Amino acid sequence: MVTTCHVIELGLTPYGEALELQRRLAALRVEGRVGDLLLLFEHPPVITLGRGGQHAHLLVPESSLSARGIEFFNVERGGDITYHGPGQLVGYPILNLAEHGRDVHVYLRRLEGILIETLITFGLGASRWIGRTGVWVRGGKIASIGIHVSRWVTRHGFALNVDMNLAPFKLIVPCGIKSASATSIADELSRPVAVKEVIPVLVQRFEASFGVDLLPTSRDVILGAIGAAHQGVHSTYRPLEAHGPVLSTASSVP
Repeated sequence: MVTTCHVIELGLTPYGEALELQRRLAALRVEGRVGDLLLLFEHPPVITLGRGGQHAHLLVPESSLSARGIEFFNVERGGDITYHGPGQLVGYPILNLAEHGRDVHVYLRRLEGILIETLITFGLGASRWIGRTGVWVRGGKIASIGIHVSRWVTRHGFALNVDMNLAPFKLIVPCGIKSASATSIADELSRPVAVKEVIPVLVQRFEASFGVDLLPTSRDVILGAIGAAHQGVHSTYRPLEAHGPVLSTASSVP
C-alpha cells in the first residue's frame, strides 16, 4: 500500500529557522499529529557541527565566521562538520521509521541510494565510499548525510551540492575526512544547474525508494499544523480535490 508523504519546498531559509521547524514537526510526528514529511531547503552560509564531530575540524577561529557572513551551529545530528550554502539542496525527511523498516542503517543507505540515482540521471557516476556515509563523484564529496532519530522519527538528513560556491569547504575538514574535497553537479557537468532542476528528479527517486506518494504542501499548511497543536487540536492531513492536501483538524478531546 502506497502511503502519503508531504513535500514542502521552503527555499532559501536561515538554518536556525529550519532547525526549529524540523524539531517541532518531528515532535508532532512522534505524537501522530502529522504524517511523514520531506522538507526541502537552501540555506544562507552556515557551518554545522554534529554530535560526533570535532571542533578542531573547523580550520579558522569560530569568532571569525561572522565577518565572513557564515553562521555556526552545534546540532544533534550524527556525523562531523559540514557547510551549507545557496545552491545546495538540503532535505530533511521527517519519517516514522516504524513504518519504514525500523533500521537506521538501512535508512542511511536508502538516502545514499536516492542521491546516487538522482546523480546518475544527470549523467554522473556517483558512488558510496565504504565505511563513510555520503555520496562521491570521482573522489569528490558531492552529498553529505547526517541524521537524528528519536522514538523512530527522523530529522536532519542530506545536503546535495548542486551549483554553489565550494570555497567555504576549505574552512573545514569536510565530514572529518582530511583527504576529502568537495564537488558539485555544476562543476562535474561544467554548466549551470538550478536547484529547481534537481528537485523533481530527487522527489521521484524518494517516492520509489520509500514507496510513498509525495504530495506538494504549502508552508502555510505546515505552520497551521504547528499552530493547531499548540492550541490542543489534533491535526491530520488528508488529500482532497485536485488542489492537493489540506489540513483537517479535530478536537483531541472525545
